Amino acid sequence: MKIYTKYGDEGFTRLAGGKHVSKTNVRVQAYGTMDEVCSLLGVIVAEIRENDKLNKVLGEIRKECENIQQQLFDCGSDLAIPHGLREYKQKIDDVKWLEQRMDEYIPLLPKLEYFIIPGGSKISSMFHLIRSNTRNLERRMVAVIEENEKINKIGLQYINRLSDYFFVIACLVNLKLGVNETIYKKSKKIFKVKD
Repeated sequence: MKIYTKYGDEGFTRLAGGKHVSKTNVRVQAYGTMDEVCSLLGVIVAEIRENDKLNKVLGEIRKECENIQQQLFDCGSDLAIPHGLREYKQKIDDVKWLEQRMDEYIPLLPKLEYFIIPGGSKISSMFHLIRSNTRNLERRMVAVIEENEKINKIGLQYINRLSDYFFVIACLVNLKLGVNETIYKKSKKIFKVKD
């Protein structure tokens, strides 16, 4: 496989199927942001794997993150291929899997009564960073839809859940490591709004 294609020398690239588009195209921005999220998750996985203490405490979370990297590649693949060229890779089971993981973890966490500031442990901070990057990916995907381009709607659901998952994991990591959350000092108690 040739690594360089020279397509980008003039600021253009090709989507799957051969369509010639600018590198600022909303679809290219979306799958490029997915690549950033996946790469950042790779840093988190390596940080856990290379630290014996973290790997002992967070080994299962590391394995989940490795699985998520596979799912992110499915999401990026779907974003890179204009609608109708092939069946989408990302399925609703990916969304349900994230929901199941959160449903298992949330009861372990202390009741969230105040806004928290990202931080605590370094690894929790990294999960907050990837959470915010995942929200950026979600916005990029919505921008593709707003340009009347079709995307895998399940992929959008997945990315929405994924940012929630990373928030839960950031809190869980601090709990497992015995690190207190930093409370936003000006926040009042959070009240759940009835649907």
